[in-house]
Amino acid sequence: MKNLVLLGGGYGNMRVLLRLLPNQLPDDVTITLIDKVPYHCLKTEYYALAAGTISDQHVRVAFPEHPRLKVIYREVTNINVNDRVIELNNHEPIPYDDLIIGLGCEDKYHNVPGAKEFSHSIQSIGASRKTYELISNLPAEATVSIVGAGLSGVELASELKESRGDLKINLFDRGSIILSTYPRRLSEYVQGWFVSNGVNVYNKSNITKVEEGALYNHDERIPSDVIVWTAGIQPIEVVRNMNVETDAQGRVVITKHHNLPGNEHVYVVGDCASLPYAPSAQLAEGQAEQIVQVLVKRWRNEPLPEELPRIKLKGVLGSLGKKHGFGLVNERAITGRMARLLKSGVLWMYRYHNG
Repeated sequence: MKNLVLLGGGYGNMRVLLRLLPNQLPDDVTITLIDKVPYHCLKTEYYALAAGTISDQHVRVAFPEHPRLKVIYREVTNINVNDRVIELNNHEPIPYDDLIIGLGCEDKYHNVPGAKEFSHSIQSIGASRKTYELISNLPAEATVSIVGAGLSGVELASELKESRGDLKINLFDRGSIILSTYPRRLSEYVQGWFVSNGVNVYNKSNITKVEEGALYNHDERIPSDVIVWTAGIQPIEVVRNMNVETDAQGRVVITKHHNLPGNEHVYVVGDCASLPYAPSAQLAEGQAEQIVQVLVKRWRNEPLPEELPRIKLKGVLGSLGKKHGFGLVNERAITGRMARLLKSGVLWMYRYHNG
C-alpha cells in the first residue's frame, strides 16, 4: 500500500481529503494526516475568537472519517525528504510515498527588537485563545495596540472596538491609507469606519521597537496594555529549516505541478508555497484541487497536462464588526451590510459543506 501523508489539517489539505474521499482514493493508497490539534480550524475567524465575539467551537470543523484515513495528533519536528520520513514529537517516524506539506505560517517580526517577546498573536488557535484571555481580562479604558492593518488587523480592530467599546484601540498601518492596495473607494470606506468609530489609526507607521507595556512608532513611545502583531507572515519554522529553494519571503519554490523541483513526491500547499498571489484560504483550496488532479494522474501512470489552469480567486471579503463589511468580488468593490452578509454566508456554506 502507498501512504499519502498530509502535514497540517488546514484549508489546503482539507480540500485534498474532501476530493479524494470517499470515492477517488485508489484501493492501494492510504492517507495519514498529521496535525497538532484534533480538528480543522477556521483560521479566517481567529480575529473574532481573540476579540471574544465567538466561542471556540465556532472555529472548529471535524476531520472526515474513512477506513483508510489515519490521523496522528503530533507536532512535526523534521521533514526528511531524502529518507522519505516525517519526524514527530514523541512518536515514531512516519514514512511516506507521497507528501503534501500544508503546515501554514507564523508571524514574521521583521527583526523588530522585542516584537516576538512582547507582542501576541492570532496565527494559531492556541495563540488566539491566549490573546483573548489577555484582552478579556483588561480593565476599562485599557489600550490595545494592533500592529499591521492587513485583513487580520482590520478585522480584529473593528471586532474588538464593537465588542469592547470601553477600550482604546490603536491600529498601526504602514500605508498612507488602510488597505492601500485595494480600490480607493474601499480603502476610504474602511478608514472612514475606523475614524467614525473612534479607532486611532496610525498611517505611515514604522514600529521600531516593542517592550513590555509599550511600542515605539518612529521611535515615539506609545503605552499599550496588550500588543497584537498582525504585520506579516512566514512559513512555519520546520518548513524554513528544509534544505530547499525558497523565494524572498521564505516560501518554498515549486513547479507548475506544485511539487518540489526534481521531486515529484513532495507537494507544498498554502502559505508555505511560493505563488504569484497573496496567501489565502481560497488560494490553498484552489491549489489543492490541482494537486489532487496531478496525484491521481501520477498514481494511474497517466501523462500530466503541460499547463494547469490559472487558479481563479473569486475575491476577498472582510468584516467591520457584525453589521458592516467590505470586499472585492470579481474586481468590484462592495461595502456595508451586503459585504458582511456575503461573508457570513460564505462562512456558513464552508462550515456545513465541509463538516
